[in-house]
Amino acid sequence: MEELVDMREMTQEELIEAGKMAEIVFKLNHTLPNSDEYNALLKELLGDNLGENSSIMAPIAGAAFDHIKIGDNVFINSNSLLMARGGITIEDEVMLAANVQLLSNNHDEYDRQVLICKPILIKKGAWIGAGASILPGVTVGKYAIVGAGAIVTKDVPDYAVVVGSPARVVKTLDKEKFD
Repeated sequence: MEELVDMREMTQEELIEAGKMAEIVFKLNHTLPNSDEYNALLKELLGDNLGENSSIMAPIAGAAFDHIKIGDNVFINSNSLLMARGGITIEDEVMLAANVQLLSNNHDEYDRQVLICKPILIKKGAWIGAGASILPGVTVGKYAIVGAGAIVTKDVPDYAVVVGSPARVVKTLDKEKFD
């Protein structure tokens, strides 16, 4: 499901909300991790869309945090970029290493003020390696592994290991070892 967003047509309310989120992210990035203040800021940023026992390590960057849903027992390491205008859903027990980019929106190649937005889905138990980038519209399958530095442009099957730029399947994991 592709959505086009013309940045020139953002309402005053949308701009104010984006500013509030940027302020929360700034405070979060300048607060001691795992402190009461830090956890309160995470809750303010993500509301009920942050699952039980899930954590995000600062610093983080991104936009449209109200378009992110994070399941239970998710760990997102530091320096993550979460561009969520198209929507990002992370299911339970997912791990993201440091410097991962989830980019659910990208600029139109002919009109840079227009964003092409497609949702990203990271399914249960997936692991995303350091420095990997997941591009708009991609689903990373259940218990899949995305290798460090991979650029993922197409869906990753369940239990697959992908590496490279663009990412390609190099191995399929034994499903029975997970169930």
